[in-house]
Amino acid sequence: MNVTQLVNISIILLLVATGVALLSRRLRVPYVTGLVLAGLPITELLSRRIGLDPSLVLNLFLPILIFEAGINTDVSRLRSTFKPIALLAGPGAVLSSAIIAVLLKFVLGLTWIPALFVAVILANTDTVSMIAVFKEIPVPSRLSTIVEGETLFNDATALVSFNLISQVYSTGSITLLEGIQQLLYIALGGGIVGLVLGYLSIPIFSRLDDPLSSLLLTVAVALGTFQVGQFLGVSGAVAVVVAGLIFGNLGLSGNTSASNRITLLSFWEYASFSVNTFIFLLIGVQINLVVLWNTLPAILLTVLAYQVGRILSIYPLMAVVRWIDRPIPLSWQHLLFLGNIKGSLSMALALSLPNTLPGRDYLITLVFGSVLVSLVGQGLSLPWLVKRLKLSKFSKNQQQVEQLQAQLITAKAAQDELDTLLKSGVLPKAVYEEMRSTYQVQIAAAEKALREFYNRRAGEFDGNSGALSKLDAIRRRLLLAEKGALNEAMRKRILSEEIVRERIQSIDEQLLQLDDD
Repeated sequence: MNVTQLVNISIILLLVATGVALLSRRLRVPYVTGLVLAGLPITELLSRRIGLDPSLVLNLFLPILIFEAGINTDVSRLRSTFKPIALLAGPGAVLSSAIIAVLLKFVLGLTWIPALFVAVILANTDTVSMIAVFKEIPVPSRLSTIVEGETLFNDATALVSFNLISQVYSTGSITLLEGIQQLLYIALGGGIVGLVLGYLSIPIFSRLDDPLSSLLLTVAVALGTFQVGQFLGVSGAVAVVVAGLIFGNLGLSGNTSASNRITLLSFWEYASFSVNTFIFLLIGVQINLVVLWNTLPAILLTVLAYQVGRILSIYPLMAVVRWIDRPIPLSWQHLLFLGNIKGSLSMALALSLPNTLPGRDYLITLVFGSVLVSLVGQGLSLPWLVKRLKLSKFSKNQQQVEQLQAQLITAKAAQDELDTLLKSGVLPKAVYEEMRSTYQVQIAAAEKALREFYNRRAGEFDGNSGALSKLDAIRRRLLLAEKGALNEAMRKRILSEEIVRERIQSIDEQLLQLDDD
């Protein structure tokens, strides 16, 4: 395909994506589901068949998506939900893969290696559609964080497991000890690579005043970290996740100006949106409806297998959470089960299956069909499901609280920027004081109103009010800060372990008493 053809096809895809965006908003259909459906007839309109290139997805698209998710993830929120996320993305993914593989082996008659390949591919959860729904329908922030965190680390788990099975297939056999060693080397090695490159990028970033140069650095970190990880034989996906978290929580939270932060975050939001647009359109283009129709019974059995794997991993593991963390409400568990949508990584991994694997084309068809059923069936029903489970709790009181918080946050951010302008000599002190006093009036009014909200008794709020949950969220952050300070004091041997453990137990009990936000 020459450059002219590539440009023409790109223009067609962009125009189709624009039309889908308009129609999906009007018809209230998830954008990514609309893209897949729109992509189905495109191949017939083009003179040359196009489709997903697995190398392009894994080496370009995937690092962009993971890095964008990483820099936008608040580590403090992630830390407060780490236990359920770790269970879902680790043991949950492994357990689900094992169940799916057993079902595919005995129901569809696949041999173990092909069954394991398909199981690992379909145990991966692509929650782009879920996050898109969450942006339109407010859900508890803890639930949103669990979903985002599982997605962030689930991709890495899927790639690590896929590479391990590929090694077993190429070498013929591997012992349990060797498998564990490989798994630890790939996962921990990726984490170390991400830590090193993430921390090394921060001092360079802090010295760049030009936002365009900063953009180039972040692109180099995202793509370069993945390639370094692959070159060293560790997980590039894990490396990018860690580098993104470090850069987003330490690099962007430093002395970066507000304009630079907005430029960077806007660029990465656009990059992620563009990548998802092309991926889901190409998913539709890649799918051959005639072939899928001929293998429809096997596809439906495969869908049933991954749903069974999901249900047998979600509910038991979430039952375990109540012993180690705040319990996960049953309605949240239903959403985690029914919202396990498959997407781009599943298709990219399917196309990356070894060429010598027996029945490779049949396995790809099974994965493609499962992804299509998932994106259309579950994607279309997801907004209805969120409303049906009554997860959206956005009362008038919560709306008022958030409006006041928005006023407080924006006014304080403007004051911080004014302080920076005064120190740099850009703004005269007289003008500075006049503008700062204007924002101070807004801050005082917002603080007074919020204080009145937070001083009320619980009985004065309606059952769905977000005011109390907002206060609980603040209390939770304070308790986590106390817990972190105690652990640091014990690490430095300032306090004895006995005293620290006693106080941490008390803090954990207070955390468990707080309502889910």
